Amino acid sequence: MLRHVVLALLALCAPVLVVLAGLVAAGFLAWSWAILAVLLIAAIQLPLLIGHFHHLRTILAYLGKLRRGGGAAIGMVQHWEGGATLLTPGLDVALKQTARERERQQQAVESAMAANEAILSNLPDPLLLLDGKRRILRANPAAEALLGGELAGRDLVSVLRQPDLLSAVDQALAGQRAEAVDFDLPGPVEQHLIAHVVGLEMPAVEGPAAVVALHDLTAIHRAERMRADFVANASHELRTPLASLLGFVETLRGPARDDPAALQSFLPIMHEQAQRMTRLVEDLLSLSRIELREHSPPSGRVDLARTLDAVARGLALRAKDRGMRLDLDLAGCPAVLGEEDELTQVFQNLIDNAIKYGRDGSVVRVLGRLGDAEEDAFARRLGVPCLAVAVHDEGEGIPREHLSRLTERFYRVDTARSRKLGGTGLGLAIVKHIVNRHRGLLRIESISGEGSVFTVYLPLAPAAEMHGEDKSDARQKTLTQTQ
Repeated sequence: MLRHVVLALLALCAPVLVVLAGLVAAGFLAWSWAILAVLLIAAIQLPLLIGHFHHLRTILAYLGKLRRGGGAAIGMVQHWEGGATLLTPGLDVALKQTARERERQQQAVESAMAANEAILSNLPDPLLLLDGKRRILRANPAAEALLGGELAGRDLVSVLRQPDLLSAVDQALAGQRAEAVDFDLPGPVEQHLIAHVVGLEMPAVEGPAAVVALHDLTAIHRAERMRADFVANASHELRTPLASLLGFVETLRGPARDDPAALQSFLPIMHEQAQRMTRLVEDLLSLSRIELREHSPPSGRVDLARTLDAVARGLALRAKDRGMRLDLDLAGCPAVLGEEDELTQVFQNLIDNAIKYGRDGSVVRVLGRLGDAEEDAFARRLGVPCLAVAVHDEGEGIPREHLSRLTERFYRVDTARSRKLGGTGLGLAIVKHIVNRHRGLLRIESISGEGSVFTVYLPLAPAAEMHGEDKSDARQKTLTQTQ
């Protein structure tokens, strides 16, 4: 800057030097006065030139920031406000206003970008931003969780090998309207997705050119499939005993009309088939009633020790017929929130299944304990103090691939064995819906060859004295023992 100041000073003083030199040559002015005049003029102009060039450097620095897209610093504006005024005050004011406006706009843009980033990151549905070459510019966390790994920079075809989807993207990039595309995403659990593709008009060469929004329809398709399966299974379950009954009735009305032996042979079978239909209809009605009330949690208090005692007494004879023993350990179990009839149905189904599928001469154990949120993930998921009641059997166990589907309606691991034992395929579905209504959880564990454990987690009732009940009934009980 010093070189520029000296040159500007010489340029300003040159005309004065010429005039003074002429005056000295004409004898009108002495050299000493001429030199003094030059020094005086230089002393007056030098501070002005230094301030002027300082402001010019500041302006150049600001314009450099502006050119690089960095905006003007707040400190620069404060310096102008607290410093000397420029030689051109109007320019000074304009630059100050420009700096403030630039800073305000930059803050607004940064705030909008942060808001857009937050919205994009928290969208529950997967979202992909593509450029004109189908390269992924951006993917939100939901998309990365669905499709796996870092997606930015990858070609869409390397992520989703779906010809219909790629064709829709090409249409959108060509400016045409793309239709929604349904496709299945393979994996350990197949997912059904729908993709909406929208083309964007962006002036930037490398900016986003299309948006692909994915929506998971797996749950909807599964529900539709379950409804269809339910109708088909219910029809099949009713048609089989009905066909058997109709066949026997036609035989008794025809060829076996006067055959006492046939009558004695057919009647027990007809009675068994009628009972099978009765059980199925009762379970269907029970399931329907529970589903209607599933949205309204019960508010009563239930002493599970007393309830399970009654259930075990009712099933003791069945266990004895197979040489099995029922052991209940419910010492100190507090009351839970619930409806006694429904909880009776839950544990009657679970203990009955344990007797059906347990080995002859084995033990069915029913254990109650307080849920420990630190050690038990299911108790932690429930989020409230709870009681966990586990029903253990010593059967053949259930293969792992069947565990997630056990509570589906009419789902059976071994269809023939289940029907032979009198099962309708609805027991665990009823258990699941009752537990859901009670805002509890059902946990199923099994080891092939060793047995299974069905654990029900139920929220505890608020602390209060139980009326009409003796808490001493909640103690360890061994109901029946057979050699």
